[in-house]
Amino acid sequence: MSTVTAVPLLPIAKGSLTRLWIGVAILLLAAGALAWAGTVSLQPLGFEVLEEGEGPSPTLDDVVLVSYVGKLTDGKVFDQSEQQAFPVGEVVPGFSQALLKMKKGGHYKVTIPPRLGYGAKAAGPIPANSTLIFDVHLRDFKSKEEIMRMQQQMQMMQGGAGGPPMPGAPAPGQ
Repeated sequence: MSTVTAVPLLPIAKGSLTRLWIGVAILLLAAGALAWAGTVSLQPLGFEVLEEGEGPSPTLDDVVLVSYVGKLTDGKVFDQSEQQAFPVGEVVPGFSQALLKMKKGGHYKVTIPPRLGYGAKAAGPIPANSTLIFDVHLRDFKSKEEIMRMQQQMQMMQGGAGGPPMPGAPAPGQ
């Protein structure tokens, strides 16, 4: 024969169920606010084609030749150059991502959110957590191997290491 043991339940206080639902609603609102804040800080790279270039796009292993003006959101210019060469994979992530979409001869407007730029670190005239805006012209690009071959050819033409001696220069060992 089995016996049933009764467990006394305490009555629910008046209004406690309402407080429970209010607490659940507050938690949901807080979670929604955190999710929204996360999407704001994870803004994507802004990329606008002002003039389409031609041909293929550079790769992470290429060196680009660009002219650009870099500004902050208040319009203050923090950097600019008429001709600047640099490896695609050795700039801030947002600039690298943008270069991978560009074509030779193209003109672009690139907006880099802080997480793809310098983040929470200040960098010279760029304050921490700054959005960067670039007006970029991709002039040309070459692979690192092509550039090394070009440098070697220049050294040989100038009588550098491994090249023929310059006319009138003493022979090695003299």
